[in-house]
Amino acid sequence: MAVRSQSLQHALRCFCLGGFNLLGREEAELPFAFEEHSAPGRPSLYEYRPLVRKFVEARADHLSSTDDAQIAIDELRREPAAAIFARAHAGAKPTEEEALLRTVLLPLLVKTAEACGGFDWDDSAFDHAYAEFERSLFGERRSYAAVTPVVGISSPVQLDLGRGMRIRPAATGELASLWPEARGLLPSEFGRDADRTCVLEVEQALPPRAVEPPDAPGELGDVVTALRLATAAPVAAGPVLFERLDWRPLGIRPVLPISATQPAGEPTRLDAFRARLAADLVQKLAAADADPELGEALDRWELSLFQAEPFRSEQLRESLAALLGGTDGLWAAALRASLLLGESPRERARLMERLSRLARGERMGEDDADLQRRALVEVLMHEDRLRLVEALDESALGLRPRPSGYFATRAIAS
Repeated sequence: MAVRSQSLQHALRCFCLGGFNLLGREEAELPFAFEEHSAPGRPSLYEYRPLVRKFVEARADHLSSTDDAQIAIDELRREPAAAIFARAHAGAKPTEEEALLRTVLLPLLVKTAEACGGFDWDDSAFDHAYAEFERSLFGERRSYAAVTPVVGISSPVQLDLGRGMRIRPAATGELASLWPEARGLLPSEFGRDADRTCVLEVEQALPPRAVEPPDAPGELGDVVTALRLATAAPVAAGPVLFERLDWRPLGIRPVLPISATQPAGEPTRLDAFRARLAADLVQKLAAADADPELGEALDRWELSLFQAEPFRSEQLRESLAALLGGTDGLWAAALRASLLLGESPRERARLMERLSRLARGERMGEDDADLQRRALVEVLMHEDRLRLVEALDESALGLRPRPSGYFATRAIAS
């Protein structure tokens, strides 16, 4: 492959050569793993695999203090395409130097050493590793992905959640293979309990000169909210998300606190029907940015998931008033919600009785509290909240038929 930047290749080659020299002279032996590879009907094969990554990363401070490391970092800073690596989130407020060391220099050194089987230099091993890095650096587009554990919900298959996001079973060792520190950053019992075996993933194509990574915490936060609305399950993600760029580790960022906190409730299994509803809700949640009252209603409802009485009922009361009350107050909101959720006059009367207790300041039971979740789903799926309120008022006066409810609300209410 033709080299795009001779000066960059030379600087990175010098860093790797210096790293080989420094690490090869160490008295500590490079650890190896003994792995068995077996297949039905065939004899087992055994492999000694050098554990280069852990060995190199344990000596990162020493490697970063060399002149070769500083020259390589300065050369990377001159490349506009490397800016996104310099802004990687890897640790507590990393500097650009630390980010470039962790996302470019050390991985390149590790990949070269793995191909060499240790620290005996081979030009072809470095050339192959560098060519792969340069394709990523100067390519026409880049593939960004972020993945985070999810608890409180499970799925035996991958399900699409829209906007490049999905929920899927976690592959064994997929996080530890790219991020060795991942083991200490996963939820307790992750990979063992039935409701702790999946991950949320967002994948997007980036332009080649992108400087900042996408807002993955915000994107995945919307997914968590959508799943909570669609399933009533105690869904939570994180506590951190792992970012990669063209399958290279990019950084580790915290998940939004409200998304990373697990509410009380019974875990559930996500089916294709509710996954479609969640995907629709992810799209509709963007409407909350342009509608302050809707945003307030969503925030209050989500906060109520983590609070005990009497604060939970107060949050639900404020959520209902913001959602459907407007300037008419909480009783009007209760009437509109009963019209929205009830399929028959008798059912609407029962709903009005239950919601009126909330309007009078009484505490709500678990079943009553779930009415607000259903109301939020309905309003989001109707898209225009103010027009929906107007239609509900006209229906109450007998001027028009009741607005038809979104079909999924009846399914998730059972």
